[in-house]
Amino acid sequence: MDIKKFVSFDSMITPVIIKVIFWIGLIASAIFGLISIFSGLAIMFSGYGAGGEGFIVFIGGLATIVIGALLTRVYCELLIIFFKMHESLNKINEKLDHLDK
Repeated sequence: MDIKKFVSFDSMITPVIIKVIFWIGLIASAIFGLISIFSGLAIMFSGYGAGGEGFIVFIGGLATIVIGALLTRVYCELLIIFFKMHESLNKINEKLDHLDK
């Protein structure tokens, strides 16, 4: 990486960071969902909990995995859109600069 581009903010490093955030969000959704699924199973099959409550927690765990992954993806895509717009505007600006010369 050229230090001049880095210092003058000509190149963006945030899109790479957004991809890392996506994977962290995906893993977190899976972990929390799996915890809920196993908690729901424990509630359903233990003598202390009610089967209906455990089933609701189990379904909530499945929903956490699916909806959490979907929301993480949408959030990261919206962030990436801003950087794609920035790249496009820079390209347009460069073409306009070439026309002026």
